[in-house]
Amino acid sequence: MTLFRALETSAAPLYSQVRERLRERIVDGTYEPEARLPAESEISAIFSVSRITVRQALADLQHEGLIVKVPGKGTFVAQPKPSQDLARLEGFGEAMSRRGHTVVNRVLSHLTVPAESHVASQLHVPASARVTEIRRVRHVDDAPVSYEITYLPTRIGDRLRGENLAERDIFLILETDYGLSLSHADIQIGAIAADAGLAAALHVAPGTALLRIERLTWTADGIPLDFEYLYVRGDAFQYTLRLPRRTSTTNPGN
Repeated sequence: MTLFRALETSAAPLYSQVRERLRERIVDGTYEPEARLPAESEISAIFSVSRITVRQALADLQHEGLIVKVPGKGTFVAQPKPSQDLARLEGFGEAMSRRGHTVVNRVLSHLTVPAESHVASQLHVPASARVTEIRRVRHVDDAPVSYEITYLPTRIGDRLRGENLAERDIFLILETDYGLSLSHADIQIGAIAADAGLAAALHVAPGTALLRIERLTWTADGIPLDFEYLYVRGDAFQYTLRLPRRTSTTNPGN
């Protein structure tokens, strides 16, 4: 049985068609993670294209992170990046464990600090009020993927000093141990270049682009409880989100 759809006579360049045929077989699981792809000469023969065309197709897939080339051994399907669904409010460790990943948190500091103005406004406390600040580096399968700064009211933050934050999610502790019901979170996503401190913590070069997420989590009683800055390596982790299209009988042009 032929693994690949035949190329078509179209305006699409041959290399892009080869790339998409290979991508189809990776996405549908025909070639599973760590599986070896056919050699360049084999792909060239399968599609009746030049090896230059094949190399360009493979280069695109490698740039996207779908494949890796191992000198002297061949081209292999890359392991998928760990991911977390933004449409679901859950702790990082909770999400990763559910997908079979091992998570370890390196707690860098657990301090009581004056709230800077933005943190104070998010937590609805007076400017310079004392809040708890917790800094952690989150590791997935031994690789650092995010640097997180969490701010909480001191009545909660002081209790957390006795908890095992290296292995447990704060969300789970708040709900399971403290009986606090979490309702929803407001999220803003942007990007930032890693400064020297972030670069060292996440094992990337200074200036590397990172996702920068602000997340404010609310209790079921409508109280802002947990405000976080998350700095995430896009090369090692990804967020997913399904967006339904809202149907309406109203013509937006009217």
